Amino acid sequence: MISTIGLEVHAQLATRTKIFCGCELRFGSPPNTHVCPVCLGLPGVLPVLNREAFSLALRAVIALNGTPSEFIKFDRKNYYYPDLPKGYQISQFDRPIGKGGWVEIGEGTSQRRVKLNRVHMEEDAGKLIHDLSSESHVDLNRAGTPLIEIVTEPDLETPDEAYAYLTNLKAILKSIGVSACDMEKGQLRCDANVSVRADRTAPLGTKIEIKNLNSFKAVKAALEYEIERQIAALGHGEKLVQETRLWDDDRGSTSLMRSKEEAHDYRYFPEPDLVPFTVSRGEIEETRRTMPKLPAQKKEEFRKLGLKDIAVEQLAQDDLLSGLFEEIVTAHKKDPKGTANFILNSLVGTASAAGIPLENFDARRVAALQTMIESGQVSLVAATSGGILEEVFKSGSTKNPEDVAKEKGLLQVSDDSALDRWIDEAIEKNPKVVADFKSGKEAAAMFLVGQVMRQSKGKANPGKVQDMIRKKLSC
Repeated sequence: MISTIGLEVHAQLATRTKIFCGCELRFGSPPNTHVCPVCLGLPGVLPVLNREAFSLALRAVIALNGTPSEFIKFDRKNYYYPDLPKGYQISQFDRPIGKGGWVEIGEGTSQRRVKLNRVHMEEDAGKLIHDLSSESHVDLNRAGTPLIEIVTEPDLETPDEAYAYLTNLKAILKSIGVSACDMEKGQLRCDANVSVRADRTAPLGTKIEIKNLNSFKAVKAALEYEIERQIAALGHGEKLVQETRLWDDDRGSTSLMRSKEEAHDYRYFPEPDLVPFTVSRGEIEETRRTMPKLPAQKKEEFRKLGLKDIAVEQLAQDDLLSGLFEEIVTAHKKDPKGTANFILNSLVGTASAAGIPLENFDARRVAALQTMIESGQVSLVAATSGGILEEVFKSGSTKNPEDVAKEKGLLQVSDDSALDRWIDEAIEKNPKVVADFKSGKEAAAMFLVGQVMRQSKGKANPGKVQDMIRKKLSC
């Protein structure tokens, strides 16, 4: 049997304020501190569309290869829930901001397009908070947050394809500045629809919706479980019914949330407080012309620079890293391969371990540190484990790498007499390693290099140390 998967992704637009009022969007603020009569849905108030939210949504449609609508209309989606103060959500029904489009997944001969159905704009609801005393509270800070919903056709067949689609979609939205896509802050959310059938010629099976998916890993795991569950149920002669299920990450399983009979009738009708408007072809073409680079464009450019496929993928999927890489190579005339290796293998790992946000890295100082390592002024160990990188790029720092290296006494030592002392000490303390090297075990020399680096606290020039050790032991 084969599975058929469709995904519905909600992405928070990267605006400073909400979609229909001037309330600021601030993650982590005390509950109900960024609300006003408009987002609270009080009587007599009128929504006003956030121009930036519209512009970002239009940009997303074009980047996703969709057809932008030249006629914009909003609708009321009616349903009751405690965190929806108006009793309806302002959304788009029959005239979304964009129709069609695609997202490419795979590489080379396996590359294909995942077809999109639509992209539409809407406001978010608030948030329910359940505490240990069995009480529930409502926080309306998120009410009115601007969203786009990106809906695929039932065009995915495996959980791996779904994971690849989400990864590429996130990279596109981030690269064009439409959304920060931080799932921990609720800026990217996904619901999955899945069914199974005997083969591709058979009619689509009964659709099951899965909610409560808070990571791409959870989406993949939930789909894997649900596909197996549906195949097993059909194998036992059970009849599947259309329903919505919740994913439990801890248990690794789905459970019934509601059946089709309990599903909402949203009773859409045009939003009377927002006047429909038209979008000129000129604005659409200007948006297309000024579109930032997409990941596919970056990949092509990075391959032309001679980068390996894994480096191309890692850089193109992150707009901060790709921007840093491009600026270092272009403005500071650094070698592309060496720069990619330094960013991905040294900078990213050290930043993660030290809790340094990637936003803290600026091209000028990264390039300066890279130059110091390449010229032998400091070792890579001293730059990363020795604390130079952490001190230079910690929040609020304006220090240069050279100044920090001097302060910490980490400028690399290439003086023969100083290196001789450390090498002789390492040889004296490790007679078995010396014997191993003389018996033909070349790797033993690297152990001695490591001992010298430890004794020198990372200040010894490792290349020179290795040469001197080999000469001494070959005598």
